[in-house]
Amino acid sequence: MTSAEHRPAAFFDVDNTLTRGTALFRFLEYWYAARGRPPRDAVRERQRLKAMTAAGVSREETNRAYFRLLAGAPAAEIARYAEDWFQAELTQGAFFHEPVLRALHAHRREGHPVVLVSGSFPAVLLPLLEHCAADHLLCTEPEITPIARTYTGRLADRPHQPMIGEAKAGAVRELAAAHRIDLTASTAYGDHVSDAPLLSLTGRAVIVGDDPDLRRLAAHHGWHRLPKAPDPLAVPLPEPNPSPPGALL
Repeated sequence: MTSAEHRPAAFFDVDNTLTRGTALFRFLEYWYAARGRPPRDAVRERQRLKAMTAAGVSREETNRAYFRLLAGAPAAEIARYAEDWFQAELTQGAFFHEPVLRALHAHRREGHPVVLVSGSFPAVLLPLLEHCAADHLLCTEPEITPIARTYTGRLADRPHQPMIGEAKAGAVRELAAAHRIDLTASTAYGDHVSDAPLLSLTGRAVIVGDDPDLRRLAAHHGWHRLPKAPDPLAVPLPEPNPSPPGALL
């Protein structure tokens, strides 16, 4: 039972938890296609980042490496393409992992604030947040120059960056304190062992999928489990658009 001043919330990882597939890479493929770049360019970048992970590079560092790909891109362009990408995903269907989306809607019906906690970034996540009627967003925040409004390729100099691993837990603690959220009565959802710090914060945790390390933790702590997200459909790609004057090539 929570006090009159505090209430439970629901915290959702996004990629491969709430959604099928990784939004960062799906958007990258869409953006490159819209700029007229060949599909092999997005495939090459994804393979390069996967190879970093396989070589033992931390998820935090591979996350930073992804955002270096945005260096020089106008923020307004990225926001516009991200909205177009998300609408294309919705039109195609099968973007969300339905058991987790149903859980999100159930929390909303119970009056629980819904919080998305993701290593992705605002341009990609804000359309999703609005669609799901989530209440808060905790995510990685790439740096944008204040005058030119272009991405620098670096992350903003703020706490909990990138939003991976322990950073998720730290950001959730701060949000809970600011909004009078009772973490012991709250629920968290995640699919990867890097979500364990977040899952450990709440009184109820739900692992999504078959991550072996998470399954061991779930067995030890009595966490619940939902099935793994099905493989995503191919990214719905746009027709290439001519680059506006002065745009990133």
